[in-house]
Amino acid sequence: MGITERKERQRAELRERILRVAREMVIKEGFGALSMRKLADAVEYAPATLYLHFENRDAIARALCVRGFQDLLAVLEPAAAIEDPAERLSRLAQAYLAFGLKHPETYRLIFMEDPKLSADLFQDKQGGEGPRAFALLVRAFNDLKSAGRALEAAPSEQLAEVFWAGLHGILSLKLTCSGFQGAPAEALARTLVATLVGAPKPAGRSR
Repeated sequence: MGITERKERQRAELRERILRVAREMVIKEGFGALSMRKLADAVEYAPATLYLHFENRDAIARALCVRGFQDLLAVLEPAAAIEDPAERLSRLAQAYLAFGLKHPETYRLIFMEDPKLSADLFQDKQGGEGPRAFALLVRAFNDLKSAGRALEAAPSEQLAEVFWAGLHGILSLKLTCSGFQGAPAEALARTLVATLVGAPKPAGRSR
């Protein structure tokens, strides 16, 4: 391995270490605890070294958002492979909620901390994590409509947005209002799916 390749590898390894320690800090102490100086102390480098890899604290936070959303998408994709669209939607809901409840600080950082941090996730129309996740929901509603089991008056994109908003609302309530006396998140998700998935059309009925 040449000198240039070795330096590039060391640079990549340090960047990964910075992100790993930053993620651990956010998970343990919350996003408010993250600072360039505190992070530099944790990785045992001068703050100036961190600035060679990340412009500022927000750049680190955005990178953590991307990683977190990649993890969320990886959880959703197996559920998206289920053939029956109603079961698929239910499994997508359960996977989404399970991720948020298991990784609350990551979820807060992605969706609840600062709109600027996650904005880029939904701007890329060519394979970005946000559009890819949204497309999984749209596809499920398209398949439900083909089976006569979704509200045909609303576009699939609108139904997918309502569905996502419902899941986000459930998680937001559970993460920020722990004293709220309500049903478990999984039960609320089942109600959400049942509300948006209509009964199958009678056999022989024209669309």
